[in-house]
Formats: sequence, structure tokens, C-alpha cells
Amino acid sequence: MAQKMLIINPGSTSTKVALFDGNTKLAEEVIRHDPNELRQFDNVAEQFDYRMKSIDGWIDSLNLQEGEIKAVVGRGAPLKPLAGGSYCINEEMLEAVRTAKYSNHASNLGPIIAHHLGTRYGVPSLISDPITVDNFTDIARVSGVPEIERKCRAHALNIKEVSRREAIALGKTLETANFVTAHMGGGISVAALQGGLIVDVNDGLLGMGPFSPDRAGALPIGGLVKLCYSGKYTEKEMIDKLSRHSGLVAYIGESDLRKVEEMIADGDTKARLYFDAMAYQIAKEIGIAAVVLSGDVDAVILTGGMAHSKQLVNEITRRVSFISEVRVVPGEFEMEALAAAGVRFLTGEEELKTY
Repeated sequence: MAQKMLIINPGSTSTKVALFDGNTKLAEEVIRHDPNELRQFDNVAEQFDYRMKSIDGWIDSLNLQEGEIKAVVGRGAPLKPLAGGSYCINEEMLEAVRTAKYSNHASNLGPIIAHHLGTRYGVPSLISDPITVDNFTDIARVSGVPEIERKCRAHALNIKEVSRREAIALGKTLETANFVTAHMGGGISVAALQGGLIVDVNDGLLGMGPFSPDRAGALPIGGLVKLCYSGKYTEKEMIDKLSRHSGLVAYIGESDLRKVEEMIADGDTKARLYFDAMAYQIAKEIGIAAVVLSGDVDAVILTGGMAHSKQLVNEITRRVSFISEVRVVPGEFEMEALAAAGVRFLTGEEELKTY
């Protein structure tokens, strides 16, 4: 039986869209958006009409027949802490993302666009394993400052999909394996997975773990406090600096890892230093996650766009291979993960949770 689904995955300057029939991808497009046009919207949710014009053009090209679409699956946004799984998009969820209650993140558009299309076609709309999937133990939430609690925010969708695939390759299931999985992209999430649950992870969005091509990662507290009170930045400007204009781009003016590697090949010693420092910090975070699992690690998995870099992978592997086998899965599988969630729902394998 046909199980055609529309998959929606908004990014900061693009929207990935796809048509799946079950787990088979029939069509996919990366719709690029003009960054200058996007900057005029303070709240990401306000980009809805602008993005939908391009999305509608792509959908029109599919020549869909009435009744063909069975579900619409959108990327999950930063929401309140949630157990892993798939969720029906309801008004409470939409209100949270429209008002950027938890974060003004591009993925806030995932539920909004999916719900809009679900209403158009008269079919269910859902999200799966959003950024704020939270299976932390109580001890993992403790920060050291009572007013501040550690939050579980990670690239959960790709981390769980890649880990599920690697578990099968090892003759296990996700629920019977322990992994340290590092998603390395614009943001970096290094997760300890125990029995299929992310029991600990750095907050790759703002303030924890390794620095990335454009994010700050963890910082010395004293220096950060002084910078915040220096009078140079408003709160909004400070958050923007730490989440979009730090890391490699702040040190060497470049965030594209391919170009950074070209700089290194041309003898740029600064590029070499900061590239190695990023690899060093990722490796340290992998070590931390291994400790969370008490060293019971079936594999260390390196995934995300930066896993295409052999230099980066080799440098990290050199430092962490004593922990366990290192398995490299370059790229991300978010569209496939969203489609798989839709299939589980349509076949009755998984019931949708209520937000």
C-alpha cells in the first residue's frame, strides 16, 4: 500500500523538502533562500510566507493526485523537554514555536510548515525526535549553580538514526547497544546513548562542549562574565556572537572546513592550530561521554557534515580509538529518519505522543 509522505526540514538558509513512499525517496530538493531576505525577519516563524512560496513551487512540480499524500512529517524544533519518539503537531506546540518560547531556531518552521500542509491535504502532521528530546537522569541535570539546570539539546534526529543503523550493522538493536555518537556540523553534539536513550549530551546550541566552525562551545567563566559586562554587547548581540560568530570563523575568518583544509595545505599555521584545537575538544567530549557510560561503549560513531573531513576524523580517531571501535558515517540522515518515523506511524508500529 502506498505510504506517500511530504518531509520538511528547514535550515538556517535553506529548506530541504522530499517526497517519500515508505522509506523510498521519490524526490528531494534543497530550496535555497536569500540570507539578506531572511535577515528582515526577527522571529524565524515570520519567514513562513516567504519560504512557502518556494515550497509550493516545488510541490506543484510533483503533480500530486488527490489523496496521494498520507502524512506530512516536519523537523522537530526546540520545545519543552520531551521523551524520544514522534508527536502529533497540536496548537500548544505551534504556539511555542511561533513565539520562539524555547529558541528562535530555524527548525521552529518545521512544525508550522508541516501542520499547514497537513491541513491542506487533510492528513496527519507530525514531528519526530526534536532537538529537545530529553532522557537525562537527575544527576546529569546538575550544573553546579542552582539557578541553572543543564539542558538536553542535541542533534537527536540524526544521532538516533545513525546509531540505529550502526547497531544493526553490529548485530544489535539500538535498544541493546551503547554508543558515543558525535554529530559534527555547524553545531557539535556528543551524546552518550544507553539502550537507545540519550542519557547525556553537551548543549551544542549554546554554551557547552567543543567549539564548532561558528559556535563558541564551553568557555572560561571568568572571561565570559567580563565580556558580558564589558558594555560592548547587548544580550541579543552576545548570544548572536556565541552562537553564530565564534569558533573557527572568529579565529581565522572561515567556517567551511574544506576551505580551512586548503588553508592548512597552503601552510597557514593559525588554521592548523585552531583546526587541531577543535578536533582536540571533540575528542575530549567523547571521553566525557564514555565516562558517562562507565566505559561500556560498543562503538564511537562520528557523523555529520564534518565527518567527510579525513583530517578531522583521523585526528579525533587518534585520540579516542582506545575507548572502542570508531565508526565513521559522514553526512546526515535527517530526511530518512523523518520518513522512517512517518512509516512507523502509518503502519501502526508507533503511536504518536501528545505534546
